[in-house]
Amino acid sequence: MSKNSYARHHFPPSVIQYTVWLYLRFNLSLRDVEDLLAERGFDISYETVRRWVVKFGTAYARNLRRRRPTPSDRWHLDEMFVSVGGRQMYLWRAVDAEGEVLDILVQPRRDKCAAAKLIRKLLRKQGISPMSVVTDKLRSYGAALGDLGLKKRHETGGRLNNRAENSHQPVRRRERSWIGFKRPGSTQRFLSAHAAVYNCFYVQRHLITRRTLRIFRDVAFAEWRIAVQAV
Repeated sequence: MSKNSYARHHFPPSVIQYTVWLYLRFNLSLRDVEDLLAERGFDISYETVRRWVVKFGTAYARNLRRRRPTPSDRWHLDEMFVSVGGRQMYLWRAVDAEGEVLDILVQPRRDKCAAAKLIRKLLRKQGISPMSVVTDKLRSYGAALGDLGLKKRHETGGRLNNRAENSHQPVRRRERSWIGFKRPGSTQRFLSAHAAVYNCFYVQRHLITRRTLRIFRDVAFAEWRIAVQAV
């Protein structure tokens, strides 16, 4: 996206950035965001909100991902079914040991081919080979990891994969509020952008003091401001 990407927009960049942040950061509908903006004196339709999220959300997410620290080398993989256009599909997700979302992939099947596609995508984007890959007992993972020469690093069993299973919750809340997703492509784009914003602002508040929370929050907003200015 060029430096002139905000050109010809009626509203200033700060309003566009705030609008996209609201939609990606919180479990809000397009009309919810429209109402919040109206309360602040901005007459912006929900369709304009949608267009801004489509146009700028991916660029913001890409810039956020570039600035994230290197994830841990212990990866947790899991899959969940989602409703896309009234059809059951599968959302394959990977997080690291700290809960950082590494990648997501919307696929029509829950098989070895889909598992291998996610793992190859992870290896390509992360640029490292994990020390361990934790999954549930779905055989597709073992088969895919075996083909990729990572079978010896595969771990399953017990509660080892709670990290990945718990990370589904924000997506599930969004799915319920929307009554399902609409199309595979738009679902993939939105959830990828949503994951990048989630990573930036995610803090385990119950494990830290209020003072530490303020520090982490300030850092997150600083990262966000750099990301949205760099489009």
